[in-house]
Amino acid sequence: MMKKVLQDKLRPAIRKKRPGLLESGILFHHDNAPVHTARAVTDVLAGYKWVLLEHPRYSPDLAPCDFHIFPKMKEHLRGQRFETEEDIIQAAKVAIKNLDKCSYVTAFKDWLQRIEKCANNGGCYVE
Repeated sequence: MMKKVLQDKLRPAIRKKRPGLLESGILFHHDNAPVHTARAVTDVLAGYKWVLLEHPRYSPDLAPCDFHIFPKMKEHLRGQRFETEEDIIQAAKVAIKNLDKCSYVTAFKDWLQRIEKCANNGGCYVE
């Protein structure tokens, strides 16, 4: 599927919107999702001679929502039952709105500290 998107959609769109760019070189960035790293996709991209920018693997230690926001939302939602998907969405929105500013500030301060710690450890996982 991704191979088809690259060949049938992205490449023609670039050619139409930015004539000459395909020949002069493209810096291409996408994540490491399996659909992006499949052999068929990497072969197509290699044939295009685009410069592929590396994307680090998902690092849960660097995800501020995982450490602060989601646990606080879970506290708010715990024990509730929902009839529809829309009910869940609305309850999640209320939970987010009810978080105080301090929760967000703490989440991002801690996140910055983990980023620095990770960088100082050569990109290794940090708690």
